[in-house]
Amino acid sequence: MSSPAFSPFEASLDRESALKVLRAATDGADDGELFLERRRSEAMVFDDGRLKTASYDASEGFGLRAVRGEVAGYAHSTDISLPALTRAAETTRLAVGDGGGTLDVAPEGTNRRLYTDQDPIEGASFPVKVETLRQIDAFVRDLDPRVVQVSASIAASLQEVEILRPEGTTVRDVRPMTRVNVSVILDQDGRRESGSAGGGGRIGLDGLLDPADWQTKAREAVRIATVNLGAVPAPAGVMDVVLGPGWPGILLHEAIGHGLEGDFNRKGTSAFAGLMGQQIAAKGVTVLDDGTIPDRRGSISVDDEGTASAKNVLIEDGVLVGYMQDRQNARLMGAKSTGNGRRQSFAHIPMPRMTNTYMLGGDTAPGDIVADLKDGIYAVGFGGGQVDITNGKFVFSCTEAYRVQNGKIGAPVKGATLIGDGATALRQIRAIGDDPALDPGMGNCGKQGQWVPVGVGQPTLMIGGLTVGGAAA
Repeated sequence: MSSPAFSPFEASLDRESALKVLRAATDGADDGELFLERRRSEAMVFDDGRLKTASYDASEGFGLRAVRGEVAGYAHSTDISLPALTRAAETTRLAVGDGGGTLDVAPEGTNRRLYTDQDPIEGASFPVKVETLRQIDAFVRDLDPRVVQVSASIAASLQEVEILRPEGTTVRDVRPMTRVNVSVILDQDGRRESGSAGGGGRIGLDGLLDPADWQTKAREAVRIATVNLGAVPAPAGVMDVVLGPGWPGILLHEAIGHGLEGDFNRKGTSAFAGLMGQQIAAKGVTVLDDGTIPDRRGSISVDDEGTASAKNVLIEDGVLVGYMQDRQNARLMGAKSTGNGRRQSFAHIPMPRMTNTYMLGGDTAPGDIVADLKDGIYAVGFGGGQVDITNGKFVFSCTEAYRVQNGKIGAPVKGATLIGDGATALRQIRAIGDDPALDPGMGNCGKQGQWVPVGVGQPTLMIGGLTVGGAAA
């Protein structure tokens, strides 16, 4: 079912009056816009054999921005009305001051639609969703007698945005999002280990509620927990590491991706600042940020400034060739927006953010890469991670990893953390697999208190000389 059109200018705000206020707020500014949003979301969690939580949230509001130089004035409200907009304009004018700026050229329009505009919340009835969660719980418990706890969740949301520019142009986008997760705990002789699997994207719930889909997730969660039941303490020390394809690209996202966002480079705080055109990675390493992949979690038809998303090459054959830009930082750096101006909601100001960030594949068979690993770790699953943008140093915990000696995959290891820095890790990539893959659709990215959905991906990689934190060898 298609969602009713979000029409704030018909319901509670006259478009011409709003445009008049916007133009007054941005008079003498370099840029600005009125961002209107309506969002609905639903989430259900089935835990310990019962429906534990079921929530529904609806919100709407506007954000008004005026930009001059490095300064941005921003005001937002949940009251979409002319009086509220007029008060917001008084705040944003503080950033413009006496004016003197020249309004930047508006983004080019696009009719491209990368995902459905159907409301995924209405894609299945509440009883059907609850029954699906109940079936997932029963299925997992039947898979393995060691299962002692099952947690399954279904989440769906619809975000509708409308962006009014001072030139009078309007950009609209309708963004669905769905996800199904399964987590389990197994008990074997008093030892308990967990495993989880999930994913989704900008798609309807139909496919995710299909037993063929959620049963695959359930089996994967049980498999990971089973692996961890047999895990031994991870070794510690500096060693070569092979990363599996797909979700391990989260390390690339954190350790490298944030450092290639325009604001950090304009301010000189990124480890990659001032290195444009230089060799920053091993030959063969090509990294892209691509918001145009249909139905993907990190994709956007247009960004939150109204710029069409793009397929942007960041590193080409090891050479730094591009940054991710929003309009403000691009203008200050003498560049063009790359369609990466994103915000969490109408209550947040846009900034350069990743969409789907991934590395292209090479020409080496994954099995050959592992066979070349003499003594190290083969990591195929990751949990949380942290990175310092100023120096690129990262710490990541592995959720599924194996010890490799003389090219042979051995016992799984528990408690392994990978420690290094992005700039060094890029240069120490020694082999690139021919199996590039994207993650299953479960990434969220935080920056300056804002969270947005993202995608990651990579082929199998060997990185030399990472520090592995674990138990003493």
